Amino acid sequence: MTPRRLGALSLGFARQARLARILKLAGYQLRPGIPLRSPDFDAFVAWGRDGPARRAAWAAERTGKPLLTLEDGFLRSLDGGWGGRSPLAQPLSILPDWSGVYYDATRPSDLENLLAGEGWETPELIARARAGIALLRDRRLSKYNAVPDEGEWGAATPPDPGFVLVVDQTWGDASIRWGSAGPETFRDMLAAARVENPSAEIVIRTHPNVVSGRRRGHFSPAVLDEGMRLFAEPLNPWALLERASKVYAVTSQLGFEAMMAEKPVRLFGAPFYAGWGLAEGEDLSLTPRRGKRRSIEEVFAAAWLLQPLYYDPFKDELTDFETVAEILTCLRAANSENRRPTICVGMSRWKRPTVARLLSSTDGRPEFEDDPGRAVDRAAARGARVIVWASKERPGLAEDCAARGVPLVLMEDGFLRSVGLGAALTPALSIALDQSGIYYDPTRPSDLEAMIEAGGFDAELLARAWTLRARIVRAGLSKYNVGNIAEFEPKIGRKVLLVPGQVEDDASVHLGACGIRTNLDLLRAARRARPDATLIYKPHPDVEAGLRAGEVPAAELARLADHVARNAAPATLIERADEVWTMTSLMGFEALMRGKRVTCRGHPFYVGWGLTEDAAPIPRRTRRATLDELVAAALILYPRYLDPLSGLPCEVEVVVDRLIAASQAPRSARSGAGLRALSALLGAWRQVVPRA
Repeated sequence: MTPRRLGALSLGFARQARLARILKLAGYQLRPGIPLRSPDFDAFVAWGRDGPARRAAWAAERTGKPLLTLEDGFLRSLDGGWGGRSPLAQPLSILPDWSGVYYDATRPSDLENLLAGEGWETPELIARARAGIALLRDRRLSKYNAVPDEGEWGAATPPDPGFVLVVDQTWGDASIRWGSAGPETFRDMLAAARVENPSAEIVIRTHPNVVSGRRRGHFSPAVLDEGMRLFAEPLNPWALLERASKVYAVTSQLGFEAMMAEKPVRLFGAPFYAGWGLAEGEDLSLTPRRGKRRSIEEVFAAAWLLQPLYYDPFKDELTDFETVAEILTCLRAANSENRRPTICVGMSRWKRPTVARLLSSTDGRPEFEDDPGRAVDRAAARGARVIVWASKERPGLAEDCAARGVPLVLMEDGFLRSVGLGAALTPALSIALDQSGIYYDPTRPSDLEAMIEAGGFDAELLARAWTLRARIVRAGLSKYNVGNIAEFEPKIGRKVLLVPGQVEDDASVHLGACGIRTNLDLLRAARRARPDATLIYKPHPDVEAGLRAGEVPAAELARLADHVARNAAPATLIERADEVWTMTSLMGFEALMRGKRVTCRGHPFYVGWGLTEDAAPIPRRTRRATLDELVAAALILYPRYLDPLSGLPCEVEVVVDRLIAASQAPRSARSGAGLRALSALLGAWRQVVPRA
């Protein structure tokens, strides 16, 4: 029977909520205790081999109970463990080991025992391993993934292809000592690289922790001879591996990644991948137990596919290598987009915590400024960009930024925003950043418009858009996800015309309306055009709440509308309508997603692509787009999303999951499950997003 109750003798485990969660999902219970005084432990648990782990090893030996040793997996996270409690630094994989620990060559580990055994190497597993190696190479993923990719050499001069790469490690790293090596091994390795490659450039890769100043390495500029170079710049390791002709390593994981990159590797220590016949000129006396020949795919299958526990922070469940690789690809893309220093201006104070989380990266957080002039000055001095809330862009800001060489980006809420109104200070789950304009302003191009006009959406993306649209429609989601099920009975034989009201002083109306600029005029035009329809008017929720302008006089409403859908959920109204008339409301887009006829008396982002009946053309928009292309651009590619539960950047599908859970709250009186989901969502958001 596998031991389940784990005695944790180190206080460090109490601070690692993610670690405890992964273990719990795997069926283990972490229990703090005192050595030899806790008979209810089935086993003891330790992290690594050194420090507090010795206490757990001693207790296990004295009591005769097993010891479970944990270590980071080989595909761990975006940032390193040194990132503290940051969501970007939390592990997505760990390696549990009941025999030893993978980097300790002095005794067997579960990983070594697996590789020494037989019967697990099925053709399906090896094919999966081959695909996994290709996935890591294609996505350029490693243990930590916050470094720039190959295209971001920055101020570094790329070495000419064909150099010999020598991999440094941090001084005192446990894998060195337990991998039959020491400081002198690094001197021997560098000397061998020089002797064996007399005409090649030697590039010494400095460990990222040394570059950041957290640790000390084995090589300094003092050891360099002619033809040698220290490469200390932050860079994706795959960029170096693919240019190298040969790699020298002691126990670094980078040595095995070099093998995955099909480079010859010389080892001077005994890492987990040594002794299996993969490295050149190995000293087999360092690994006397390992006599079996293994392929790169077999070692990968054991170390990356079979041994680790992988965690999906969005679904809060154990998962597999491939899923974590996809998650890290998404996290790295968001991190890369946020790396540039940012000065935000025009942000209400209640919005700032949300904006800070959405724009944070492993390099830091955005800064906020109240005065636009000072924001431009600070950005120019730091080489930063300015991000302004679109409706707060003051005249002349774009010209000031251009004159100072400062990039200007406009920000707005995304189209799947929240459960609750922005005017009621409900935090957003998505934002849109636009370097050209902003989606609701048709007087100038926007990034969203350019994306739709350019086309080129591949089949995989369009299939994803179709699935996303179907799920949103089925769940009845909208931008704010407020309101109740609409109650009205249209007259038999009459079509239902839905007219959504808007905030009349909203920028989208001011900039995008064509002739009709008030809710009353829109109602009059709709009634003239469809005199026999059952006309349903839905006031804008901000207007209903008394927060914004746009109320229609009661007498006019009674004359023009057959029913006023107060506090009604947009999706339920759209489902019952045959047609929607709007100025620039997002409900027109939501109606298109539900297959409804839409007439626009303004120029919202979804007009001009052949999907709506338009009051006037927009000459720039010449392409006929499909609905799935519009969905792909507006909901997948254009916005950025943040998961309020994990605090991580995420894909739109994760936010849809959260919105479904929270928006069901008002309709779950029978079980209260939806209310609990909403409470958990908002509570987790307050914990994740710091107060301004």
